[in-house]
Amino acid sequence: MTETRSRARHRRRGRGLLLGGPAALAAAGVLAYGTVFGVFGADARPEATAADAPAWARAVADGFASVDALGQNGTYGGRDGRTVTVRNLAELEKYATAPEPYVIVVAGTITMNPTGKEIKVASDKTIVGSGTSGHIVGGGFLLGQGVHNVIIRNLTIRDAYQGVWNDKEHDFDAVQMDGAHHVWIDHNDLRHMADGLIDSRKDTTYVTVSWNRLGNNNKTFGIGWTENVTADLTIHHNWFRETEQRNPSTDNVAHAHLYNNLLQDDAGTGITSAYGNYARGRTRMLLENSVFQGVNNPVIKDSTAALVQRGNVFTGTTGRNESGGTAFDPRSFYPYTPDPASAVPALLKAGAGPRSTIGTAGAAGTEAAAAPTVLTVAKDGTGRFTGVQKAVDAVPAGNSSPVVIRIAPGVYRETVKVPATKPHVTLEGTGGSRKDTVIVEGHASGMTKPDGSGTYGTGGSATVAVEADDFRAHNLTVSNDFDEAAHQNLDGHQAVALRTAADRVVLDGVIVRGDQDTLLLDTAAKDRIGRVYMTGSYVIGNVDFVFGRATAVIDRSVLTLKKRWDGSSAGYVTAPSTAAGRKGFLITRSTVNGDVGAGTFFLGRPWHAGGDASLSPQTTVRDSVLSAAVKPVPWTDMGGFSWKSDRFAEYRNTGPGAGSPSPNRPHLTATDAAAQDIPHWLGDWTPPVG
Repeated sequence: MTETRSRARHRRRGRGLLLGGPAALAAAGVLAYGTVFGVFGADARPEATAADAPAWARAVADGFASVDALGQNGTYGGRDGRTVTVRNLAELEKYATAPEPYVIVVAGTITMNPTGKEIKVASDKTIVGSGTSGHIVGGGFLLGQGVHNVIIRNLTIRDAYQGVWNDKEHDFDAVQMDGAHHVWIDHNDLRHMADGLIDSRKDTTYVTVSWNRLGNNNKTFGIGWTENVTADLTIHHNWFRETEQRNPSTDNVAHAHLYNNLLQDDAGTGITSAYGNYARGRTRMLLENSVFQGVNNPVIKDSTAALVQRGNVFTGTTGRNESGGTAFDPRSFYPYTPDPASAVPALLKAGAGPRSTIGTAGAAGTEAAAAPTVLTVAKDGTGRFTGVQKAVDAVPAGNSSPVVIRIAPGVYRETVKVPATKPHVTLEGTGGSRKDTVIVEGHASGMTKPDGSGTYGTGGSATVAVEADDFRAHNLTVSNDFDEAAHQNLDGHQAVALRTAADRVVLDGVIVRGDQDTLLLDTAAKDRIGRVYMTGSYVIGNVDFVFGRATAVIDRSVLTLKKRWDGSSAGYVTAPSTAAGRKGFLITRSTVNGDVGAGTFFLGRPWHAGGDASLSPQTTVRDSVLSAAVKPVPWTDMGGFSWKSDRFAEYRNTGPGAGSPSPNRPHLTATDAAAQDIPHWLGDWTPPVG
């Protein structure tokens, strides 16, 4: 066919994207593992069909691989066949080369014999790694002429390198395609091969390459080897790191759509980039919202090629950076929504490559982690949503897999509630600082609601309310900017910035800002546990500004003391309302400071909510730096309840606000302190951070 072939060939599949969302969203979330891997023997369940295949086996491609053409309706791999698990080369080759459709789960390391062997994959196959355990060593896969509808996902393919950097003798690729069509290469780690990591040759077309890590290689990703101009490829959300050339090189490609890729060349390493993205021959390339870091000649083109750039970011690059001509509109072939370039490095470092294994192995095997579904928020309309609550509303009730809501820099004046029916949600700012993305509102307890139905109450005043388990907030600010000075006649100045009433909550790299009752760490009910882990964060307030009945750890953070509305210095850091037999607040490896008077703040007081004498409030402050603002007697009574009857203690604190043990300043013994640390506090939960 020629470059002027009929547009009808590019008819978009109506069912080609999961969730009905844009391509970038589907690609990030489509790794919908969540059933089991490794359950069956190599042929132990011959009756298994598409009807009972798990969700990850039914996933379909986005980009050009989703387009209906050449008699193939998108790319869905072995979805309609049996699911088999393989653990050795003979099993892998048996099913990969079979004429029938298969979903082939690679559960372990398979070494090619001889070295450089490329298994000749037949049509209608999904080859997918079981968590991070699926490794192909010393060889790869070959998709020959006419092979179609193949998915290669979640694998590590590595180490066919033969000791010669610019190897002319060995054609040992991770994935080689010669005249294939409708191929999806997704969430793999490809590295250290003798030739290419990916070679797409001889008019191979309708290919999507997404969410892969490609590294430690010379000739990384070559496309072409033909005089025809018929190939269509989408290359998005891939992380190229320490690769010399072909990143990729595209020769005579009719439509090359590259977006949201990260090309990274670190200084001082043994591999230096020759060039980044290359449009050769009569290629038409659209390159958008990608990031180039330290790359030599980041974007180059032949005089005969067309290359259109938009929204790319270049840092520390040198040499050629070229564009020119006209390209094409990918949306005439398939829907997609690129992520902002500013979000790409963090997005790919967190999400590219094989997904981890989670859960515990048992009779049902090992459950593999889902790659997160990503929802984007931006005030200027460049995200899928313009408000944070709108994105939360889009999460389905009963959600069982990770959803990351990535929020572009800006001030979002709104209240946000994550209901209990929507667990596994992350709110993540995409700016360079936690100050760049701010969610703020100014409600106070005594304010009347707009509908006249009463006042907000303390809990209802929260700017962000989290009632769903397995929640995480990262790299953003949550603020309540209620103006106490302007509302002195109001009955109820409690103004919560963030309220949590859930279990397994992570607050990582955030700022929580307010005055009175800033951070409410609660539980869903008095008899329910609610664990919170805060790290690398700031909490700013003055009166009881960390309070509630949750079991909470504040680790490696700063508690910033703030003057009252009238300029006076007086306040309380914590007000726990812990149930008897539970852990309360543990502040460890942190700092308590602020621009307030010396000796004006208590570390805490016991909140017996509702006068409940059965409660046993607890705060332990250990291994932390206390400024002079902390009172010499750092604990005090509250509501007729003595702090001495509850659980307040210190251990190994330093700074001018620290003090020696006394009856009015209890310190833990070394034996007691050994049982008051993070593992004892959080029990069987290890918070996911970093």
